[in-house]
Amino acid sequence: MRAARMTIDPAFTIGQVDRRLFGSFVEHLGRCVYGGIHEPGHPGADPHGLRRDVLELTRELGVSVVRYPGGNFVSGYRWEDGVGPVDDRPRRLDLAWKTIETNAFGLDEFMTWATAAQVEPMMAVNLGTRGVQEACDLLEYANHPGGTRLSDLRRAHGAQEPYGVRLWCLGNELDGPWQVGHKTAEEYGRLAAETARAMKLIDPSISLVACGSSGRGMPTFASWEATVLEHTYEQVDYVSAHTYYDPTDGDRASLLASAVDMDQFISEVVATADHVAARLRQTRKLKISFDEWNVWYQSRVQADLDRRGWVEAPELLEDEYTAVDAVVVGDLLITLLRHADRVGVACQAQLVNVIAPIRTRTGGPAWRQSIFHPFALTARYATGTVLRTEPVSPHYVTKRYGDVPVLDTVALHDEESGALTVFAVNRGTDDLPLDLDLRGLSGLHQVQHLALVAGDDPDAVNTEAEPDRVTPRELPTGTVDGDRCAVRLPGISWNLLRFAPRP
Repeated sequence: MRAARMTIDPAFTIGQVDRRLFGSFVEHLGRCVYGGIHEPGHPGADPHGLRRDVLELTRELGVSVVRYPGGNFVSGYRWEDGVGPVDDRPRRLDLAWKTIETNAFGLDEFMTWATAAQVEPMMAVNLGTRGVQEACDLLEYANHPGGTRLSDLRRAHGAQEPYGVRLWCLGNELDGPWQVGHKTAEEYGRLAAETARAMKLIDPSISLVACGSSGRGMPTFASWEATVLEHTYEQVDYVSAHTYYDPTDGDRASLLASAVDMDQFISEVVATADHVAARLRQTRKLKISFDEWNVWYQSRVQADLDRRGWVEAPELLEDEYTAVDAVVVGDLLITLLRHADRVGVACQAQLVNVIAPIRTRTGGPAWRQSIFHPFALTARYATGTVLRTEPVSPHYVTKRYGDVPVLDTVALHDEESGALTVFAVNRGTDDLPLDLDLRGLSGLHQVQHLALVAGDDPDAVNTEAEPDRVTPRELPTGTVDGDRCAVRLPGISWNLLRFAPRP
């Protein structure tokens, strides 16, 4: 039987885990907002019309930051439409998703929801159809204490204290021809730099995200980042990255290796950013905001858009996630953690109903999709310092990525408690024995082995009728013998291995 091994030594570190890595995304798309987080007529809604069951699941998921209001939606959005008395708000055509936007939910409602959900807001400004002034107006409304027209307008709308939003995206995917207000890298770079300078005059404490490529496969990838950062490097704190992995071609072996592509994507964006830094004689290392990522059955999208006209909050992009999809999501989280030194923010897209870990039925219950579980457990246990490991693994061949390791893993050490956490994915169909060399971490014993196993039923999904069909299960722990521990990873599985100092 093929086996794997890895060495874990606390002397070899990558960086501290930033809690912003466990972010999510709420866009005015389909039923993410209306019927997702906001449903005034729901039996479990609070006085603000927020679904309490979704709030509870969001807190359980461990979400740290939520990006809002888009996404493609933001590139044609007038933020003023979503503040003030709801009855006075205009109905608009949303060109991004070809729907009717009622504006019953906007900035003020989102901030109320973010407080209830205990998440940090991450706002995006419209640099598709709008520009510097509108971005500054939104920032003044949100963050200025008072004494100006827009800050006093916020106070008149019921928010006496500033919202204090610290994290802002300078537009969304403006490299994409599908984007309302699509721009060249030169056009966007100049606009983003001008907007960033003006916004930091209003509030120097904010952090800004410049738009990177909307995918590694874009024809302008890397050259887009290089041009944009030539303009914005001194003004921004992050450059964004987006990626999705589509299972619909049936190539399961390649899907399970999706993290190989994400890993390369991150390395290439880092290399491009560092090249620009060298040209500009900048010593500061720019970080990545990986603020859209997930498994997404994208090949189904056009059919969804074509089968209807202009309607409110249609059922759109409501993918049902399989057990295999959950293993892939867990592996993508491993990759983000392994780049903790350069990835400072990450947002899984999206939170509710739309390619999401949480599903709801309008007027009915909410439930956890399969991908909920690896995210929630990673957010809960990925604390401390990410360690550099050198796993030795058997390989298998994929159509998309060639020869890839069967094992993918990351380790984290919590210096305060002495605990060690290992996340490991077995991409192969057979069980994989794993030998852990725990040198430098004497006195540990294994306290838990949780596994989400897809090998037995790869296409299993959670539904309203069967909400717990795909959940992690407890497996026997290994015995630590000296500085070694042997465990077995089931075929096609995501695994959480926890170690603690002996009492």
